[in-house]
Amino acid sequence: MRESGTKGPARRLRAAAAAASALLALVAGCSDGGAREGAGPAPARSTAKPSAKPTPTWDRSPSSLVAVGDSITRGFDACEVLADCPQASWATGTHASVRSLAVRLFGAAGAASRSWNLAVTGSRMADLPRQTARAVGHRPELITVMTGANDACRSSVAQMTPVADFRRSFERALKEVRTELPRTQVYVASVPDLKRLWSLGRGNPLGKQVWGLGICPSMLGDADAADAAAVARREAVRERVVAYNGVLAEVCGRDARCRYDGGAVFDYAFTGAQLSQWDFFHPGVNGQNQLAALAHQRITAPD
Repeated sequence: MRESGTKGPARRLRAAAAAASALLALVAGCSDGGAREGAGPAPARSTAKPSAKPTPTWDRSPSSLVAVGDSITRGFDACEVLADCPQASWATGTHASVRSLAVRLFGAAGAASRSWNLAVTGSRMADLPRQTARAVGHRPELITVMTGANDACRSSVAQMTPVADFRRSFERALKEVRTELPRTQVYVASVPDLKRLWSLGRGNPLGKQVWGLGICPSMLGDADAADAAAVARREAVRERVVAYNGVLAEVCGRDARCRYDGGAVFDYAFTGAQLSQWDFFHPGVNGQNQLAALAHQRITAPD
């Protein structure tokens, strides 16, 4: 039966539109490179370049250094009795038998021109901020810190630096560096085990005579005393040193450009042959060489 009115043309138009849509879909399917039915769109190609390898925070080969600290870094009693001997310093010395940290890092010529020793015999942690304020003037890439023994080596246990004061001074010193030289690295050596040094030197009569001149009375005074009070005194000094090292580890650990030695100096089993032949307390030339080796190992270790 014939369709009347406009219904026929309308149906034909709809049919034509459907056919056109089907044709367009077919053409689109063919134009996508022959993708199989049901396959999703081809993934977009990335134009981004591979990211560069990140630069390590710690530079294992700094080109200059300043050493701050106390008598150990000044090489006290390493060459002659009751005298500084900076040429034998573990940090910056030029003594051939020491092979200082500076020599290991820069060679002998470089050590002479690119390292500075600002340590002061007798200084304590409270003096460190002043030393670091001087150190930043050289704009070094590395600052080495070894101090704290004199904070425990006082006339008595009661006179030892309180741990809280020790902490504040160390934080101030590190802040001084960070404020002026945000990229300068800091190596922090642990405080030596003073009780071990006492145990090594107390058998030497000459050493005990020198100790009597006032070297570390809190630990070395009455070296032969074995009563309960003497034992407790020496243990109190050792415990304070352990607490100081805990502060060094904690404060340094908060700074990405600071490396604590992990207690290497405190734990090192020094022998009598590595102590000064004049005071049997400070490191001799051999002991200074060992300190240099410990520092170099830590500074050049991978992250």
